[in-house]
Amino acid sequence: MADGISSFWGPVTSTIECCEKNYEYSSYIAEFYNTISNVPGILLALIGLVNALRQRFEKRFSILHISNMILAIGSMLYHATLQHVQQQSDETPMVWEILLYMYILYSPDWHYRSTMPTFLFLYGAAFAVVHAFLRFGIGFKVHYVILCLLCIPRMYKYYIHTEDTAAKRIAKWYVATILVGSVCWFCDRVFCKRISQWPVNPQGHALWHVFMSFNSYCANTFLMFCRAQQRGWNPKVKYFLGVLPYVKIEKPKAQ
Repeated sequence: MADGISSFWGPVTSTIECCEKNYEYSSYIAEFYNTISNVPGILLALIGLVNALRQRFEKRFSILHISNMILAIGSMLYHATLQHVQQQSDETPMVWEILLYMYILYSPDWHYRSTMPTFLFLYGAAFAVVHAFLRFGIGFKVHYVILCLLCIPRMYKYYIHTEDTAAKRIAKWYVATILVGSVCWFCDRVFCKRISQWPVNPQGHALWHVFMSFNSYCANTFLMFCRAQQRGWNPKVKYFLGVLPYVKIEKPKAQ
């Protein structure tokens, strides 16, 4: 939320600001809560990455967890500086990440294996180049939502073909977190003037980051379970510290 302060990073050049006072706690961090709220995303992605590597899941899942971390770090840079270049470091990885989800969702039944990753790679590279020179504004949001919607049919298919109750519960948490997080994001964007008059700002965008951190973790965990089923790895849902779900697999000795 603009307040006219010129800080260590200079004047704000990003096209979007959230409903949080700029540089309230530090001259080095423009939006404090929106910056630190990305930490859960990094930690959850790290936990997922360790699990994927330890159990030797396919490399696509290690890359997926790493992309979650890159996105969270990019978001931290953006909200800490409110500079246009750092805004791109947040938005471009968002598109790359959703393209990776599309590959993981659709590749098992894709008959021409080389065409999908090649197309998605070229698409992501082309978007990064164009986005580096143009400011899309609302166009970026529309583009991103369309990509997300393309993932829904396949995700639903995986859900209805999964019989494991614990895995289905993870999928439900995925839906719940994105719905609650979207409400927080919407309220922060639409009702900012009213919220700014409250004694305490609920920091809707920061809450969006937290909910989406768990959303990504749930999505990754559910997809790892489904892929393990496809490969015949006898997946089971276990809980880290009795709370955080993860997938435990038993590969045949031949694998």
